[in-house]
Amino acid sequence: MHLSKIKLQEKDYPKALEIWEKCVIATHDFLKEKDILELKNEIPTYFKYVKAYLWFNDKEAIGFSGTNEKNLEMLFIDPKYFRNGYGTEILQYLIQENKVHYVDVNKDNHNAVKFYAKNGFKKYKESQKDGQGRNYPILHLKL
Repeated sequence: MHLSKIKLQEKDYPKALEIWEKCVIATHDFLKEKDILELKNEIPTYFKYVKAYLWFNDKEAIGFSGTNEKNLEMLFIDPKYFRNGYGTEILQYLIQENKVHYVDVNKDNHNAVKFYAKNGFKKYKESQKDGQGRNYPILHLKL
C-alpha cells in the first residue's frame, strides 16, 4: 500500500467536502440533518487554520487530514476505502511527522473511538458539547 499526499488548496475543497460528506453519512448517524448541513458550510472555513493534506492511493483521493500543532483536527476517509489500513497509515504518518498527540472524537462515533484506541490513544477528558456548542459529547484523547 502506498499513499501520497498534496497540501490541500482551495481548488481541492470540493473534493475534500465530498469525502467529508460521504464519511459523515456513513459514520455519524447520531448527527441531526440540520447540523450536518451547518457543518458542511463550516468545514471549509477551518481549512485555513490547519496543516491539511489530501491523500491519494494509486488511483484517486481517498481522504484528507488536518493538524494544528499537536492536535489532529480532522481525518476523514472515503467509506469505500474503510478497513484497508489507509486511516492507520495516515494517522501513523501524522504522529511521526507532525508530532500529533491529541484528537477529539464524537463519543457516539464508536468506530472512530475504537480506531483511535487501537492506535494508542486514551481518553483523558470528556465534554458534553462539541466545539461549536452542539449537544454531541466529545471524548478528548491523547497518545
